[in-house]
Amino acid sequence: MLLSLLHSYLGEKYILVRLFRLDHLPKIFGSDDFTKRTLRFAWHLTTIAWLGIAALMVYIAQPNINRVVLGNIIGLIFFLHFLVAFIGSKAKHLSWIIFILITLLVICATNL
Repeated sequence: MLLSLLHSYLGEKYILVRLFRLDHLPKIFGSDDFTKRTLRFAWHLTTIAWLGIAALMVYIAQPNINRVVLGNIIGLIFFLHFLVAFIGSKAKHLSWIIFILITLLVICATNL
């Protein structure tokens, strides 16, 4: 968990902010805003994935695990990916569609 939080904090402070100061970022949809938003949400998706893996590791260390709970944790991880991609890109980066589909498939498959 600490690794994921450091990844987001240090990435914002030392990489993303400095990268966004560059004048030659690709201009997509008329400006570099889409490029910056995409880089930012993609960076933070890694943090969410690592937090999700930490949650899975804590859960599977328990003596009695339930596949429904396991599936729901995975579904939650992808739902958070969906939210970050959807909000972070203002729905312009279409990865949110894939993330919400995975969320629905995992939740349905484990809860039926």
